Amino acid sequence: MPREKTFNTAGPSKPELHYMIDPLARIDLPEVEALIAQERYFVLHAPRQTGKTTCLLALMNHLNREGRYRALYANIEVAQTARGNVAEGIGAVLTALYEAARLYLGESRGQAWAHAARANDDPHTWLQRWLTEFSLADPDRPVVLLLDEVDALVGDTLVSLLRQLRAGYTQRPRAFPQSVILCGVRDVRDYRIHTPGQEVITGGSAFNIKAESLRLGNFTFDETKALWLQHTEATGQRFDDAIWEPLWLDTEGQPWLVNALGHECTWKDKTLRADRTAPVTLERYHLARERLIQSRATHLDQLADKLSEPRVHRVIAAILESEADPAALSEEIAPDDLQYVYDLGLIAVRPMVRISNRIYREVIPRELTWTKQVYITHETAWYVDPATHRLQIPKLLTAFQEFFREHSDAWLQGFSYREAGPQLLLQAFLQRIVNGGGRINREYGLGRKRTDLLIEWPLDPDQGLLGPKQKGVIECKLVRNGKNPEAVVTEGIAQVADYADRSGAKEAYLVVFDRRDAIPWEARIWQREYPWPGKPEQTIGVWGM
Repeated sequence: MPREKTFNTAGPSKPELHYMIDPLARIDLPEVEALIAQERYFVLHAPRQTGKTTCLLALMNHLNREGRYRALYANIEVAQTARGNVAEGIGAVLTALYEAARLYLGESRGQAWAHAARANDDPHTWLQRWLTEFSLADPDRPVVLLLDEVDALVGDTLVSLLRQLRAGYTQRPRAFPQSVILCGVRDVRDYRIHTPGQEVITGGSAFNIKAESLRLGNFTFDETKALWLQHTEATGQRFDDAIWEPLWLDTEGQPWLVNALGHECTWKDKTLRADRTAPVTLERYHLARERLIQSRATHLDQLADKLSEPRVHRVIAAILESEADPAALSEEIAPDDLQYVYDLGLIAVRPMVRISNRIYREVIPRELTWTKQVYITHETAWYVDPATHRLQIPKLLTAFQEFFREHSDAWLQGFSYREAGPQLLLQAFLQRIVNGGGRINREYGLGRKRTDLLIEWPLDPDQGLLGPKQKGVIECKLVRNGKNPEAVVTEGIAQVADYADRSGAKEAYLVVFDRRDAIPWEARIWQREYPWPGKPEQTIGVWGM
Protein backbone atom coordinates (compact mmCIF):
# COMPACT_ATOMS: atom_id res chain seq x y z
CA MET A 1 0.00 0.00 0.00
CA PRO A 2 1.54 3.37 -0.99
CA ARG A 3 2.43 5.74 1.79
CA GLU A 4 -0.01 8.61 2.27
CA LYS A 5 1.57 11.97 1.52
CA THR A 6 1.65 14.63 4.23
CA PHE A 7 1.96 18.38 4.55
CA ASN A 8 5.64 19.17 5.06
CA THR A 9 6.69 21.32 8.04
CA ALA A 10 10.44 20.59 8.22
CA GLY A 11 13.17 20.60 5.60
CA PRO A 12 12.96 20.53 1.81
CA SER A 13 9.79 19.09 0.30
CA LYS A 14 9.98 15.82 -1.66
CA PRO A 15 7.34 15.07 -4.31
CA GLU A 16 7.15 11.39 -3.35
CA LEU A 17 6.45 12.24 0.31
CA HIS A 18 4.76 15.61 0.46
CA TYR A 19 1.96 17.66 -1.01
CA MET A 20 3.73 20.50 -2.78
CA ILE A 21 3.49 23.28 -5.32
CA ASP A 22 5.92 22.92 -8.25
CA PRO A 23 9.03 24.77 -6.94
CA LEU A 24 10.03 26.01 -10.39
CA ALA A 25 6.59 27.60 -10.76
CA ARG A 26 7.29 29.65 -7.63
CA ILE A 27 10.27 31.44 -9.14
CA ASP A 28 10.42 33.40 -12.38
CA LEU A 29 12.30 30.63 -14.18
CA PRO A 30 12.76 32.54 -17.48
CA GLU A 31 14.29 35.47 -15.54
CA VAL A 32 16.57 33.17 -13.55
CA GLU A 33 17.69 31.37 -16.71
CA ALA A 34 18.32 34.72 -18.42
CA LEU A 35 20.48 35.92 -15.50
CA ILE A 36 22.48 32.69 -15.65
CA ALA A 37 22.93 32.97 -19.42
CA GLN A 38 24.10 36.57 -18.94
CA GLU A 39 26.75 35.34 -16.47
CA ARG A 40 25.22 37.29 -13.58
CA TYR A 41 25.75 36.85 -9.85
CA PHE A 42 22.53 37.47 -7.94
CA VAL A 43 20.61 36.95 -4.72
CA LEU A 44 17.50 34.89 -3.96
CA HIS A 45 16.14 35.66 -0.51
CA ALA A 46 12.98 34.95 1.47
CA PRO A 47 11.85 34.52 5.08
CA ARG A 48 12.63 31.27 6.88
CA GLN A 49 10.73 28.15 5.88
CA THR A 50 9.34 29.68 2.73
CA GLY A 51 10.67 26.97 0.39
CA LYS A 52 14.04 28.44 -0.65
CA THR A 53 15.97 25.19 -0.36
CA THR A 54 13.28 23.22 -2.18
CA CYS A 55 13.39 25.76 -5.02
CA LEU A 56 17.21 25.74 -5.22
CA LEU A 57 17.37 21.95 -5.35
CA ALA A 58 14.71 21.89 -8.05
CA LEU A 59 16.61 24.53 -10.01
CA MET A 60 19.86 22.54 -9.72
CA ASN A 61 18.16 19.38 -10.98
CA HIS A 62 16.47 21.29 -13.80
CA LEU A 63 19.75 22.83 -15.01
CA ASN A 64 21.65 19.56 -14.78
CA ARG A 65 18.95 17.69 -16.71
CA GLU A 66 19.26 20.20 -19.54
CA GLY A 67 23.00 19.47 -19.65
CA ARG A 68 24.22 22.92 -20.59
CA TYR A 69 25.61 23.71 -17.15
CA ARG A 70 26.98 21.94 -14.11
CA ALA A 71 24.79 23.25 -11.31
CA LEU A 72 25.87 22.65 -7.72
CA TYR A 73 23.83 23.34 -4.59
CA ALA A 74 25.55 23.56 -1.19
CA ASN A 75 24.28 24.58 2.22
CA ILE A 76 27.15 26.40 3.98
CA GLU A 77 25.43 27.11 7.30
CA VAL A 78 27.95 24.75 8.95
CA ALA A 79 30.53 27.56 8.69
CA GLN A 80 28.51 29.79 11.03
CA THR A 81 30.22 28.56 14.20
CA ALA A 82 33.62 29.63 12.87
CA ARG A 83 32.54 33.26 13.16
CA GLY A 84 35.74 35.32 12.61
CA ASN A 85 38.07 32.32 12.21
CA VAL A 86 38.51 32.46 8.44
CA ALA A 87 40.58 29.29 8.15
CA GLU A 88 37.98 27.27 10.03
CA GLY A 89 35.05 28.94 8.27
CA ILE A 90 36.30 28.73 4.67
CA GLY A 91 37.53 25.21 5.42
CA ALA A 92 33.98 24.26 6.40
CA VAL A 93 32.66 25.85 3.19
CA LEU A 94 35.10 23.77 1.12
CA THR A 95 33.96 20.59 2.88
CA ALA A 96 30.32 21.45 2.14
CA LEU A 97 31.20 22.06 -1.52
CA TYR A 98 33.18 18.90 -2.21
CA GLU A 99 30.64 16.73 -0.37
CA ALA A 100 27.82 18.30 -2.39
CA ALA A 101 29.80 17.82 -5.63
CA ARG A 102 30.28 14.13 -4.80
CA LEU A 103 26.61 13.66 -3.88
CA TYR A 104 24.90 15.57 -6.68
CA LEU A 105 27.41 15.39 -9.55
CA GLY A 106 29.47 12.29 -8.78
CA GLU A 107 32.60 14.46 -8.68
CA SER A 108 35.26 12.60 -6.65
CA ARG A 109 38.14 15.07 -7.04
CA GLY A 110 36.72 17.81 -4.82
CA GLN A 111 38.48 16.73 -1.64
CA ALA A 112 41.86 16.64 -3.40
CA TRP A 113 41.23 20.15 -4.75
CA ALA A 114 40.45 21.28 -1.21
CA HIS A 115 43.72 19.80 0.10
CA ALA A 116 45.63 21.55 -2.69
CA ALA A 117 43.93 24.87 -1.94
CA ARG A 118 44.77 24.57 1.76
CA ALA A 119 48.45 24.07 0.89
CA ASN A 120 48.52 27.84 0.55
CA ASP A 121 48.74 29.44 3.99
CA ASP A 122 46.23 32.17 3.15
CA PRO A 123 42.61 30.98 3.71
CA HIS A 124 41.42 34.10 1.88
CA THR A 125 42.36 32.29 -1.37
CA TRP A 126 41.09 28.76 -0.63
CA LEU A 127 37.56 29.13 -1.96
CA GLN A 128 38.68 30.94 -5.08
CA ARG A 129 41.26 28.22 -5.83
CA TRP A 130 38.75 25.39 -5.30
CA LEU A 131 36.14 26.99 -7.54
CA THR A 132 38.75 27.57 -10.23
CA GLU A 133 39.72 23.87 -10.23
CA PHE A 134 36.08 22.81 -10.19
CA SER A 135 35.29 25.06 -13.16
CA LEU A 136 38.34 24.00 -15.20
CA ALA A 137 37.48 20.32 -14.72
CA ASP A 138 34.78 20.65 -17.42
CA PRO A 139 35.09 24.06 -19.11
CA ASP A 140 32.56 23.14 -21.80
CA ARG A 141 29.81 23.08 -19.17
CA PRO A 142 30.03 26.28 -17.10
CA VAL A 143 29.36 26.09 -13.37
CA VAL A 144 26.23 27.51 -11.75
CA LEU A 145 26.82 27.69 -8.00
CA LEU A 146 23.85 27.85 -5.60
CA LEU A 147 24.96 28.73 -2.07
CA ASP A 148 22.31 28.39 0.64
CA GLU A 149 22.25 30.01 4.11
CA VAL A 150 24.96 32.50 3.16
CA ASP A 151 23.69 35.08 5.64
CA ALA A 152 24.14 32.59 8.48
CA LEU A 153 27.90 33.20 8.27
CA VAL A 154 29.41 35.72 10.66
CA GLY A 155 32.22 38.27 10.68
CA ASP A 156 35.42 37.79 8.70
CA THR A 157 34.31 34.38 7.39
CA LEU A 158 31.42 36.03 5.54
CA VAL A 159 33.60 38.93 4.34
CA SER A 160 36.21 36.50 3.01
CA LEU A 161 33.62 34.38 1.20
CA LEU A 162 32.06 37.38 -0.52
CA ARG A 163 35.42 38.86 -1.50
CA GLN A 164 36.77 35.57 -2.87
CA LEU A 165 33.67 35.25 -5.05
CA ARG A 166 34.27 38.79 -6.21
CA ALA A 167 37.98 38.12 -6.84
CA GLY A 168 37.26 35.24 -9.21
CA TYR A 169 34.48 37.07 -11.03
CA THR A 170 36.66 38.11 -13.99
CA GLN A 171 37.70 34.47 -14.63
CA ARG A 172 34.16 33.34 -15.43
CA PRO A 173 32.87 31.30 -17.18
CA ARG A 174 35.86 29.07 -18.07
CA ALA A 175 37.81 29.22 -14.81
CA PHE A 176 35.17 30.32 -12.31
CA PRO A 177 31.41 29.84 -11.89
CA GLN A 178 29.47 31.51 -14.69
CA SER A 179 26.71 32.39 -12.27
CA VAL A 180 26.44 32.38 -8.48
CA ILE A 181 23.17 32.53 -6.57
CA LEU A 182 23.46 33.59 -2.93
CA CYS A 183 20.46 32.48 -0.90
CA GLY A 184 19.35 33.41 2.60
CA VAL A 185 16.76 35.23 4.64
CA ARG A 186 18.22 38.66 3.97
CA ASP A 187 19.30 40.48 0.88
CA VAL A 188 23.06 40.95 0.72
CA ARG A 189 22.60 44.70 1.25
CA ASP A 190 21.27 43.95 4.76
CA TYR A 191 24.39 42.08 5.87
CA ARG A 192 25.93 44.01 8.75
CA ILE A 193 29.34 42.39 9.23
CA HIS A 194 31.25 43.29 12.40
CA THR A 195 34.96 42.58 12.17
CA PRO A 196 37.26 42.02 15.19
CA GLY A 197 38.57 45.56 14.71
CA GLN A 198 35.01 46.90 15.22
CA GLU A 199 34.80 47.80 11.55
CA VAL A 200 31.29 47.43 10.11
CA ILE A 201 31.20 46.20 6.54
CA THR A 202 27.96 46.01 4.58
CA GLY A 203 27.28 43.13 2.26
CA GLY A 204 26.82 45.51 -0.63
CA SER A 205 30.37 46.84 -0.35
CA ALA A 206 31.88 43.34 -0.02
CA PHE A 207 29.85 41.97 -2.94
CA ASN A 208 29.33 44.84 -5.36
CA ILE A 209 29.02 42.47 -8.33
CA LYS A 210 25.42 41.59 -7.46
CA ALA A 211 23.17 42.08 -10.47
CA GLU A 212 19.73 41.40 -9.01
CA SER A 213 17.90 40.59 -5.78
CA LEU A 214 15.01 38.20 -6.27
CA ARG A 215 12.55 37.54 -3.46
CA LEU A 216 10.73 34.22 -3.21
CA GLY A 217 7.13 35.11 -2.45
CA ASN A 218 4.39 33.36 -0.52
CA PHE A 219 1.84 31.08 -2.11
CA THR A 220 -1.00 32.81 -3.91
CA PHE A 221 -4.59 32.19 -2.79
CA ASP A 222 -5.03 29.70 -5.64
CA GLU A 223 -1.78 27.88 -4.77
CA THR A 224 -2.77 27.72 -1.09
CA LYS A 225 -6.10 26.15 -1.97
CA ALA A 226 -4.55 23.85 -4.58
CA LEU A 227 -2.03 22.52 -2.08
CA TRP A 228 -4.74 21.54 0.40
CA LEU A 229 -6.90 20.03 -2.33
CA GLN A 230 -4.05 17.63 -3.14
CA HIS A 231 -5.01 15.96 0.15
CA THR A 232 -8.62 15.67 -1.00
CA GLU A 233 -7.49 14.19 -4.31
CA ALA A 234 -5.24 11.66 -2.53
CA THR A 235 -7.57 10.61 0.30
CA GLY A 236 -11.08 11.78 -0.61
CA GLN A 237 -11.29 13.84 2.58
CA ARG A 238 -13.23 17.02 1.87
CA PHE A 239 -12.61 20.52 3.22
CA ASP A 240 -15.53 22.81 4.06
CA ASP A 241 -15.58 25.62 1.47
CA ALA A 242 -15.90 28.10 4.35
CA ILE A 243 -12.27 27.31 5.29
CA TRP A 244 -10.60 28.93 2.30
CA GLU A 245 -11.03 32.59 3.25
CA PRO A 246 -9.93 32.14 6.91
CA LEU A 247 -6.99 29.99 5.75
CA TRP A 248 -5.86 32.78 3.45
CA LEU A 249 -6.29 35.55 6.03
CA ASP A 250 -4.55 33.47 8.71
CA THR A 251 -1.53 32.69 6.54
CA GLU A 252 -1.60 35.03 3.51
CA GLY A 253 0.15 32.15 1.78
CA GLN A 254 3.17 31.86 4.11
CA PRO A 255 4.28 28.35 3.08
CA TRP A 256 5.19 26.97 6.50
CA LEU A 257 1.92 28.19 8.02
CA VAL A 258 -0.12 26.75 5.13
CA ASN A 259 1.57 23.37 5.54
CA ALA A 260 1.49 23.42 9.34
CA LEU A 261 -2.24 24.13 9.42
CA GLY A 262 -2.83 21.40 6.85
CA HIS A 263 -0.82 19.00 9.03
CA GLU A 264 -2.79 19.99 12.14
CA CYS A 265 -6.13 19.46 10.39
CA THR A 266 -5.40 16.21 8.58
CA TRP A 267 -2.88 14.45 10.83
CA LYS A 268 -2.73 15.91 14.34
CA ASP A 269 -6.55 15.83 14.55
CA LYS A 270 -6.80 12.11 15.30
CA THR A 271 -10.52 11.97 14.57
CA LEU A 272 -9.99 13.26 11.06
CA ARG A 273 -6.90 11.13 10.57
CA ALA A 274 -8.78 7.95 11.52
CA ASP A 275 -11.80 8.66 9.33
CA ARG A 276 -11.01 10.15 5.94
CA THR A 277 -14.74 10.23 5.12
CA ALA A 278 -15.24 12.86 7.87
CA PRO A 279 -14.99 16.38 6.40
CA VAL A 280 -12.66 19.04 7.77
CA THR A 281 -15.15 21.59 9.06
CA LEU A 282 -14.52 25.28 9.71
CA GLU A 283 -14.66 24.78 13.48
CA ARG A 284 -12.18 21.90 13.36
CA TYR A 285 -9.96 24.19 11.33
CA HIS A 286 -10.25 26.87 14.04
CA LEU A 287 -9.28 24.33 16.69
CA ALA A 288 -6.28 23.28 14.63
CA ARG A 289 -5.26 26.92 14.28
CA GLU A 290 -5.36 27.43 18.05
CA ARG A 291 -3.35 24.26 18.67
CA LEU A 292 -0.71 25.47 16.26
CA ILE A 293 -0.46 28.86 17.96
CA GLN A 294 -0.25 27.34 21.43
CA SER A 295 2.35 24.78 20.33
CA ARG A 296 5.02 27.49 20.08
CA ALA A 297 6.49 25.53 17.18
CA THR A 298 10.09 26.16 16.14
CA HIS A 299 9.08 28.39 13.24
CA LEU A 300 6.99 30.58 15.53
CA ASP A 301 9.74 30.66 18.17
CA GLN A 302 12.27 31.81 15.57
CA LEU A 303 9.89 34.53 14.51
CA ALA A 304 9.37 35.69 18.11
CA ASP A 305 13.12 35.66 18.76
CA LYS A 306 13.58 38.45 16.20
CA LEU A 307 11.36 40.80 18.23
CA SER A 308 14.26 41.74 20.51
CA GLU A 309 16.36 43.13 17.65
CA PRO A 310 16.38 46.96 17.75
CA ARG A 311 15.60 47.28 14.03
CA VAL A 312 12.63 44.95 14.40
CA HIS A 313 11.48 46.54 17.66
CA ARG A 314 11.15 50.00 16.11
CA VAL A 315 8.77 48.76 13.43
CA ILE A 316 6.74 46.21 15.38
CA ALA A 317 6.26 48.49 18.40
CA ALA A 318 4.73 51.15 16.17
CA ILE A 319 2.28 48.63 14.70
CA LEU A 320 1.30 47.17 18.07
CA GLU A 321 0.74 50.60 19.49
CA SER A 322 -1.75 51.26 16.66
CA GLU A 323 -2.09 54.89 17.72
CA ALA A 324 1.12 55.95 16.01
CA ASP A 325 0.85 58.40 13.12
CA PRO A 326 2.15 56.71 9.95
CA ALA A 327 3.28 60.03 8.47
CA ALA A 328 5.39 60.87 11.53
CA LEU A 329 6.78 57.36 11.78
CA SER A 330 7.87 57.43 8.16
CA GLU A 331 10.44 60.00 9.27
CA GLU A 332 11.44 58.09 12.43
CA ILE A 333 11.80 54.58 10.97
CA ALA A 334 14.61 54.15 8.48
CA PRO A 335 13.53 52.65 5.14
CA ASP A 336 16.26 50.01 5.55
CA ASP A 337 14.71 48.92 8.86
CA LEU A 338 11.28 48.62 7.27
CA GLN A 339 12.74 46.64 4.37
CA TYR A 340 14.67 44.39 6.78
CA VAL A 341 11.54 43.52 8.80
CA TYR A 342 9.67 42.92 5.56
CA ASP A 343 12.44 40.60 4.34
CA LEU A 344 12.13 38.64 7.60
CA GLY A 345 8.48 38.06 6.72
CA LEU A 346 7.14 39.79 9.82
CA ILE A 347 5.25 42.56 8.06
CA ALA A 348 3.42 43.36 4.85
CA VAL A 349 3.69 46.86 3.42
CA ARG A 350 0.61 46.90 1.18
CA PRO A 351 -2.06 48.18 1.32
CA MET A 352 -0.60 49.47 4.61
CA VAL A 353 2.20 48.55 7.01
CA ARG A 354 0.90 45.69 9.15
CA ILE A 355 1.80 42.35 10.69
CA SER A 356 1.94 40.03 7.70
CA ASN A 357 -0.87 37.61 8.61
CA ARG A 358 -3.44 36.87 11.31
CA ILE A 359 -1.47 34.04 12.93
CA TYR A 360 1.59 36.24 13.38
CA ARG A 361 -0.74 38.88 14.82
CA GLU A 362 -1.74 36.30 17.45
CA VAL A 363 1.73 34.95 18.11
CA ILE A 364 3.60 38.23 18.55
CA PRO A 365 1.61 39.68 21.49
CA ARG A 366 1.43 36.25 23.15
CA GLU A 367 5.19 35.87 22.96
CA LEU A 368 5.86 39.40 24.18
CA THR A 369 3.64 38.88 27.24
CA TRP A 370 4.26 35.17 27.93
CA THR A 371 6.18 35.70 31.17
CA LYS A 372 3.56 38.18 32.38
CA GLN A 373 0.74 35.75 31.64
CA VAL A 374 2.18 32.97 33.75
CA TYR A 375 2.47 35.24 36.81
CA ILE A 376 -1.14 36.45 36.68
CA THR A 377 -2.92 34.62 39.50
CA HIS A 378 -6.54 35.11 38.39
CA GLU A 379 -8.44 31.93 37.56
CA THR A 380 -10.84 31.38 34.66
CA ALA A 381 -13.55 29.95 36.95
CA TRP A 382 -13.87 33.28 38.76
CA TYR A 383 -15.36 34.87 35.64
CA VAL A 384 -17.65 32.10 34.32
CA ASP A 385 -21.34 32.07 35.32
CA PRO A 386 -21.91 28.50 36.61
CA ALA A 387 -25.59 28.53 35.56
CA THR A 388 -25.22 29.74 31.95
CA HIS A 389 -21.51 29.04 31.45
CA ARG A 390 -21.19 32.54 29.95
CA LEU A 391 -17.96 34.43 30.35
CA GLN A 392 -18.70 37.54 32.44
CA ILE A 393 -16.72 40.02 30.40
CA PRO A 394 -17.77 43.15 32.41
CA LYS A 395 -16.58 41.45 35.61
CA LEU A 396 -13.35 40.51 33.84
CA LEU A 397 -12.70 44.09 32.68
CA THR A 398 -13.45 45.48 36.13
CA ALA A 399 -10.91 43.06 37.59
CA PHE A 400 -8.35 44.11 34.99
CA GLN A 401 -9.02 47.77 35.80
CA GLU A 402 -8.04 47.12 39.42
CA PHE A 403 -5.11 44.96 38.34
CA PHE A 404 -3.86 47.65 35.95
CA ARG A 405 -3.97 50.34 38.61
CA GLU A 406 -2.02 48.19 41.07
CA HIS A 407 0.57 46.68 38.78
CA SER A 408 0.95 48.60 35.52
CA ASP A 409 3.77 50.93 36.62
CA ALA A 410 5.90 48.07 37.89
CA TRP A 411 5.08 45.71 35.05
CA LEU A 412 5.64 48.23 32.27
CA GLN A 413 8.92 49.46 33.75
CA GLY A 414 11.71 48.00 31.64
CA PHE A 415 9.29 46.33 29.22
CA SER A 416 10.97 46.56 25.80
CA TYR A 417 7.65 47.22 24.03
CA ARG A 418 6.56 49.87 26.52
CA GLU A 419 4.93 52.00 23.80
CA ALA A 420 2.28 49.30 23.38
CA GLY A 421 2.47 48.17 27.00
CA PRO A 422 -1.13 48.93 28.14
CA GLN A 423 -2.71 47.11 25.20
CA LEU A 424 -0.32 44.16 25.58
CA LEU A 425 -0.92 43.94 29.32
CA LEU A 426 -4.69 43.79 28.73
CA GLN A 427 -4.16 41.06 26.15
CA ALA A 428 -1.96 39.10 28.56
CA PHE A 429 -4.64 39.32 31.27
CA LEU A 430 -7.41 38.27 28.89
CA GLN A 431 -5.31 35.49 27.39
CA ARG A 432 -4.67 34.07 30.85
CA ILE A 433 -8.42 33.82 31.51
CA VAL A 434 -9.77 33.01 28.06
CA ASN A 435 -7.19 30.28 27.41
CA GLY A 436 -9.19 28.25 29.92
CA GLY A 437 -11.58 27.26 27.14
CA GLY A 438 -12.12 30.05 24.62
CA ARG A 439 -10.01 32.03 22.18
CA ILE A 440 -9.11 35.62 21.29
CA ASN A 441 -8.65 37.06 17.81
CA ARG A 442 -6.83 40.35 17.33
CA GLU A 443 -6.86 43.17 14.81
CA TYR A 444 -4.40 46.05 14.83
CA GLY A 445 -2.25 47.91 12.35
CA LEU A 446 -0.22 51.04 11.92
CA GLY A 447 -2.49 54.05 11.77
CA ARG A 448 -5.73 52.21 12.68
CA LYS A 449 -5.72 54.10 16.00
CA ARG A 450 -7.18 51.18 17.93
CA THR A 451 -6.69 47.56 18.91
CA ASP A 452 -9.67 45.23 18.39
CA LEU A 453 -10.12 41.98 20.31
CA LEU A 454 -12.77 39.35 19.58
CA ILE A 455 -13.47 36.87 22.38
CA GLU A 456 -15.17 33.57 21.54
CA TRP A 457 -16.33 31.49 24.51
CA PRO A 458 -18.05 28.05 24.40
CA LEU A 459 -21.51 27.89 25.98
CA ASP A 460 -21.63 24.09 26.07
CA PRO A 461 -18.64 22.66 28.02
CA ASP A 462 -19.11 19.23 26.42
CA GLN A 463 -18.94 20.52 22.85
CA GLY A 464 -16.39 23.26 23.55
CA LEU A 465 -15.76 25.55 20.60
CA LEU A 466 -17.41 23.02 18.30
CA GLY A 467 -20.75 23.99 19.86
CA PRO A 468 -22.60 27.30 20.41
CA LYS A 469 -20.40 30.28 21.28
CA GLN A 470 -20.64 33.60 23.09
CA LYS A 471 -18.99 36.43 21.15
CA GLY A 472 -17.84 39.71 22.64
CA VAL A 473 -15.58 42.43 21.29
CA ILE A 474 -13.25 44.73 23.19
CA GLU A 475 -11.59 47.76 21.67
CA CYS A 476 -8.62 49.59 23.18
CA LYS A 477 -8.05 53.31 22.69
CA LEU A 478 -5.40 55.67 24.09
CA VAL A 479 -5.77 59.25 25.27
CA ARG A 480 -2.49 61.13 24.92
CA ASN A 481 -1.38 64.63 25.78
CA GLY A 482 -3.37 67.14 23.76
CA LYS A 483 -6.23 64.72 23.03
CA ASN A 484 -9.83 65.29 24.08
CA PRO A 485 -10.88 62.19 26.08
CA GLU A 486 -14.58 62.55 25.23
CA ALA A 487 -13.75 62.72 21.52
CA VAL A 488 -11.68 59.54 21.88
CA VAL A 489 -14.60 57.80 23.62
CA THR A 490 -17.08 58.93 20.96
CA GLU A 491 -14.83 57.68 18.19
CA GLY A 492 -14.22 54.42 20.08
CA ILE A 493 -17.95 53.78 20.57
CA ALA A 494 -18.59 54.06 16.84
CA GLN A 495 -15.61 51.84 16.02
CA VAL A 496 -16.38 49.06 18.51
CA ALA A 497 -20.03 49.00 17.43
CA ASP A 498 -18.95 48.59 13.83
CA TYR A 499 -16.48 45.85 14.76
CA ALA A 500 -19.17 44.00 16.73
CA ASP A 501 -21.55 44.14 13.77
CA ARG A 502 -18.87 42.86 11.40
CA SER A 503 -17.90 39.97 13.68
CA GLY A 504 -21.44 38.99 14.72
CA ALA A 505 -20.84 39.79 18.41
CA LYS A 506 -23.73 40.61 20.75
CA GLU A 507 -21.52 42.29 23.37
CA ALA A 508 -19.25 45.30 22.87
CA TYR A 509 -16.86 46.99 25.31
CA LEU A 510 -14.40 49.86 25.12
CA VAL A 511 -11.23 50.26 27.20
CA VAL A 512 -9.65 53.73 27.25
CA PHE A 513 -6.09 54.06 28.55
CA ASP A 514 -5.42 57.63 29.67
CA ARG A 515 -1.70 58.25 29.16
CA ARG A 516 -1.73 62.01 29.78
CA ASP A 517 1.08 63.02 32.11
CA ALA A 518 -0.81 65.26 34.55
CA ILE A 519 -3.88 63.06 35.12
CA PRO A 520 -3.97 61.33 38.57
CA TRP A 521 -5.14 57.74 38.90
CA GLU A 522 -8.39 58.84 40.57
CA ALA A 523 -9.39 60.67 37.38
CA ARG A 524 -8.36 57.85 35.09
CA ILE A 525 -10.37 55.09 36.77
CA TRP A 526 -14.05 55.14 35.80
CA GLN A 527 -16.78 53.03 34.27
CA ARG A 528 -19.81 54.12 32.22
CA GLU A 529 -22.40 52.82 29.81
CA TYR A 530 -23.20 54.44 26.47
CA PRO A 531 -26.03 53.74 23.98
CA TRP A 532 -25.10 51.31 21.21
CA PRO A 533 -25.37 53.27 17.91
CA GLY A 534 -28.32 51.98 15.93
CA LYS A 535 -29.41 49.68 18.79
CA PRO A 536 -31.04 51.91 21.42
CA GLU A 537 -32.09 48.90 23.52
CA GLN A 538 -28.42 47.91 24.02
CA THR A 539 -25.47 49.60 25.68
CA ILE A 540 -21.71 49.55 25.34
CA GLY A 541 -19.67 49.42 28.53
CA VAL A 542 -16.65 51.71 28.73
CA TRP A 543 -13.79 51.40 31.25
CA GLY A 544 -11.31 54.21 31.83
CA MET A 545 -7.81 53.40 33.10
